[in-house]
Amino acid sequence: MPAAPKPEILAAFEAAKGFMPAGEGLALYAAAVEAGRLGLPLLEVGTYCGRSTILLADAAREAGVSALTVDHHRGSEEQQPGWEYHDPETVDPEVGLMDTLPTFRRTLHRAGLEEHVVALVGRSPRIAAFWGTPLGFVFIDGGHTDEHATADYEGWAPHVAEGGLLLIHDVFPDPQDEFTGQAPYRVYLRALASGAFTEVSATDSLRVLRRTGPGI
Repeated sequence: MPAAPKPEILAAFEAAKGFMPAGEGLALYAAAVEAGRLGLPLLEVGTYCGRSTILLADAAREAGVSALTVDHHRGSEEQQPGWEYHDPETVDPEVGLMDTLPTFRRTLHRAGLEEHVVALVGRSPRIAAFWGTPLGFVFIDGGHTDEHATADYEGWAPHVAEGGLLLIHDVFPDPQDEFTGQAPYRVYLRALASGAFTEVSATDSLRVLRRTGPGI
């Protein structure tokens, strides 16, 4: 039976600002717990306000490893003013730009998980360019353009250790289904075609793959 978060962790997840449905969150948590057994850090790309980070952090705490989360905290394309997923509460009135970092920190504080998370604040490709540590788990949930989704994959997938898990969010095969899902879908197809990753499970738009070969 897949691992499930404790009721208080699930409640904190559901109370946090964000977009991930509970079903996908449970699948994310189960995968993170499994990957934690490798004894390597767990990393997500795309923090936003920390909703999924809660689950990642709790799984990391249980495994005795670190949870890492990468984001510039200025919001992705579809979260900017005028777009469907924009939340005016995330705008810093002093600079007039989105800043989800304060909300993220409050989210972790409320959940009692601050000590188990390392927040990497910056552009994903720039951080990935100097990263050198193997990872047991990489969750790609950042920008949804081809440029950003591809950069996240090329930057972080090489660091997934043998037997580790690569998760891709917002995978929508039907172009009419979600405009934000086509770039993640193409990255997912690329991962499968590479021969480096084998699909483990699919829960709605969340895909879980395991590294079973070299490369990306």
